[in-house]
Amino acid sequence: MIPFVTLAGKRALITSGTRGAGAATVALFEELGARVLTTARTKPESLAASKFVAADLMRAEDGAVLAEAVRERLGGADIIIHMLGGSSSQAGGYAALSDAQWQQELALNLMPAVRLDRELVPEMVARGSGVVIHVSSIQRALPLPEATTAYAAAKAALSTYSKSLSKEVAPKGVRVASVAPGWIETEASVDLAKRLAAEHGADIEEGKRMIMDSLGGIPIGRPSKPEEVASLIAFLASDRAGTITGAEYVIDGGTIPTV
Repeated sequence: MIPFVTLAGKRALITSGTRGAGAATVALFEELGARVLTTARTKPESLAASKFVAADLMRAEDGAVLAEAVRERLGGADIIIHMLGGSSSQAGGYAALSDAQWQQELALNLMPAVRLDRELVPEMVARGSGVVIHVSSIQRALPLPEATTAYAAAKAALSTYSKSLSKEVAPKGVRVASVAPGWIETEASVDLAKRLAAEHGADIEEGKRMIMDSLGGIPIGRPSKPEEVASLIAFLASDRAGTITGAEYVIDGGTIPTV
């Protein structure tokens, strides 16, 4: 029986694929038959060297090296999944953010996707086929002003860029979509829940509740699993989603309280 979703024969680049939702996406794409190349600054021991390129995508030169590796190892990309993102800005609201911190958030959350698309999407256009998925965040619409203003603004820029790119390349056979997760229960977020619990003399479930409360609550009562985010991405990348382009898909357990 043919599976509902297959990526058999597809060549995929997945950035930041060594942990969390990125690692889950790499694993699922391989399970569904794709040939995958992923990247991060450091290779985990469990990952084969042939499937990995060490790169700091905040540096333009490393993006160019990764794009060339995609051509050499895969012969090009049928699918690009931009998973890279995060925030290191301090708390304290807008006044605590320096120019350097603003540049840091844009350099991590926007520019790697812009550069890699500029390198690899023209080859998709030339073939008349391809899929690009940008992983944004619900914080583009629901920023937390105490600590994530710059991150949220950078993700909003990524979503807007994704929409613009889709309008340009869809007539040429290339689909572009974005995915906006809410809180994902990754190793890092579980560690945060443990720290919060320890600080308040509570258990880890209460630590998770504190995080959910900081987001205004999650109606479904729990964060998304990395595998759930990966499943959405895999569907959007597959031929089953053949007319989906220019749209953003939220996966947040109902966190955003408005239409």
